[in-house]
Amino acid sequence: MQVITATQLNELLQNSEQQPFLLDVREANEFEYCHIENSIHMPMHSIPANLSQLPQDAHIISICHHGMRSLQVAQFLLQNGFSNITNLSGGVHAWAQSVDPTMPTY
Repeated sequence: MQVITATQLNELLQNSEQQPFLLDVREANEFEYCHIENSIHMPMHSIPANLSQLPQDAHIISICHHGMRSLQVAQFLLQNGFSNITNLSGGVHAWAQSVDPTMPTY
C-alpha cells in the first residue's frame, strides 16, 4: 500500500489526467461538515457490503479525519483484491492545514 501526503495529493489532482477515486470513509456528519472536492462518501462500516461499487481498476485514495480509519480500509481493500490503494496521511485535517486553509476543521 502507498501513502500520500495532502500536498502530494493536491499535486496529483492538479496534474493528473486520470483522476484518482477519492474514497472518504468518515461518518455522514463528518463528510457533510467538510470534505475534499469530488470525494465519494462511503462510511467505513459500509465498505464490506459495498465492495462491488468500488472501481477495481482505479487508483483509490482512502481518506478519513486523521488517516487511521482510512488506513484500515486501505488494508481491507488490499486483502479483497484491490491493488492500487493509497492512504491519505493525516486525512482531511492535514488537507485543511497544508492545502485548503478555508476548510473547516474539527
